[in-house]
Amino acid sequence: MKRIQTQYIINDLSKKMVFLVGPRQVGKTYVAKQIAKEFEKSVYLNYDNLEDKKIIEAQSWLESTDLLILDELHKMPAWKNYLKGLYDTKTKQLQILVTGSARLDIFDKIGDSLAGRYFLHRLLPLSPAELHQLGKPVEIETLLTRGGFPEPYLAENDLEANRWRLQYSNSILATDVFEFDQVQNIKALKTIFELLRTKIGSPISYQSLSEDVAISPNTVKKYIEILEALYIIFRITPFSKNIARSLLKEPKIYFFDNGLVKGDEGAQLENLVAVSLLKYVYGKIDYHAEDYTLHYLRNKEGQEVDFALIKDGNIEEIIEVKNTSKEISKSLYAFHKKYAFPASQIVKILRNDRRVENIKVINAATFLSDLTL
Repeated sequence: MKRIQTQYIINDLSKKMVFLVGPRQVGKTYVAKQIAKEFEKSVYLNYDNLEDKKIIEAQSWLESTDLLILDELHKMPAWKNYLKGLYDTKTKQLQILVTGSARLDIFDKIGDSLAGRYFLHRLLPLSPAELHQLGKPVEIETLLTRGGFPEPYLAENDLEANRWRLQYSNSILATDVFEFDQVQNIKALKTIFELLRTKIGSPISYQSLSEDVAISPNTVKKYIEILEALYIIFRITPFSKNIARSLLKEPKIYFFDNGLVKGDEGAQLENLVAVSLLKYVYGKIDYHAEDYTLHYLRNKEGQEVDFALIKDGNIEEIIEVKNTSKEISKSLYAFHKKYAFPASQIVKILRNDRRVENIKVINAATFLSDLTL
């Protein structure tokens, strides 16, 4: 399946290097090889492959190469210095695409800066908006249970999707986490991973998790940061600017793979909305150079709204997620009335979209499909 970002990447390659990052098996290699077809003399090299590694280190590809694709290069010592030298001395026709399954900035331990030499593109799972833009049917139930990673989403049946997910999670927890030298207790990290799957939509207490796993809160935080660096989970923190007494600092955690969520339909829907909103935010940043962030709202009185889209430091819209509901969320209503924030309540099972005291009540599939790049 074609990905909506392909042409954006091709356009940027003629200007600077492109970093294409995102979760493992989300489709980065597929996209890179599709882009390679647009060039006459492209070369794909994976640092995990011994022969490719030798070519990378010796820079022994042909001088006529017009597209160089370097996969998993962040595993190379001093990779940033390597790229800086490569970019600064490359032939005029050479364009460079760097892909990886981890946040490349996490590996910026030593080496010179690449500032001004690359564009960042973040490839996330298929979303209702991307499927809608591609002219594909938006199968919301499939996205909720299988997630938007291409292989399980397009699988013939749930069994094949579940087999993929088991292999996927086992591979990450048994292999990928060891790219980080901070992992001292892999059993504890796996336990945290399993606990987080059951806590979608709830603020996370590092102290509480540390007591459950019998490790320090700092270690809990470090392990969560590793899972985040590997694009397994992402954190959404509370927004406090101009919100009286909104002091809670605990993040909420969501999974890039919706199929990893352990919970009811409400938890599945909230996770899908979180991934879709994050993808929308990344698109605004990566392709439109707009200052967007994603947060949630909560105050000392316990009033909470699931999501807040922030543009230029100010709330653009607040969003509450409901599986089924005939009534407007009391917290959504309270924040909307007090601060006049534009507000939407998105509902999975909804016969007709409507407005209640200027709060939009909208079908989840419709809302998510409209989050275009």
